[in-house]
This record gives sequence, structure tokens and C-alpha cells, in this order.
Amino acid sequence: MTKSGPNPGLGLAILRVVVGVVYITHGIPKLLGGVPGTGAFLAHLGIPLPGLFAWVVTLLETLGGLSLVAGFLVAPVAFLFMIEMIVGIILVHAPNGWYVVGGGSAGAEYSTVLIAALLALVLAGPGAAAVDGRRTGGPVSVPGETEA
Repeated sequence: MTKSGPNPGLGLAILRVVVGVVYITHGIPKLLGGVPGTGAFLAHLGIPLPGLFAWVVTLLETLGGLSLVAGFLVAPVAFLFMIEMIVGIILVHAPNGWYVVGGGSAGAEYSTVLIAALLALVLAGPGAAAVDGRRTGGPVSVPGETEA
């Protein structure tokens, strides 16, 4: 891997943790009583089995977010999140335009940024101090450490 920047492993770790926290903060409210509302929203969108998929989304956001923070199964979890974001763009955001606020409302820009961040994690790996690095025996960078 070609190194660029002072510590790409730390940069990826920061990206992974922040994206994970974003998903956790969306999943926990659902887990703490918001699943029925999520199911109703999915039913309104015409999603089949909305109650089941409300639980799938809730568990993905909560457990998947925790998984990203820990750096565990980063690529498959990020891929599942990308699918969730693409479905959200198609069914909810694209009809509202590009901008989330300002020139529009509930547009696709934020979901597109999340997809780009998730794709970066899939392509570049989890970064420093990730369970995936320890589990696979691959190199694990500690923040502040530089590679030779």
C-alpha cells in the first residue's frame, strides 16, 4: 500500500469511528421505542414486510455502527450501509433534490457523502487500532505511530 499523508491509518480510523457513531445515533432511538414508527414509515414507502425491515434497519444501524467503531467486519458492514443509503436515496431523498437544507429539503447530498465515506472504508480498510487488523494478523497502526 502506498502511504500518503502523515498517518493514513489514523485518518481511516477517525473516519470509521465517526461514521459508526453517526449510525449508532440513528439506531439507538429506534431500538429504544422507535421501531414501530420506522415500520410505519417503511410501510408508507411501500416496503414489503415493513415491521421486519424496521428491525433489520434498527439492528444494522445500532450493531453495525458499534462494529464500525470497533473496526470489526468493516467491509461487509460498510457494504450493507451503502445498500441502505442507496435505497434511501432512491425512495426518499432523490425526489427531494440534492440539498439537505438551504436550497432544498431532505435531498440526497448527505447520504451521498456517507456512501463515499463507506466506500473509502471498503477500499482502504479500517485504519488504525481495528479489531479486523488484529483478527487477520495484518498490520495494525497505533495512533501517532509512523510506518517505516
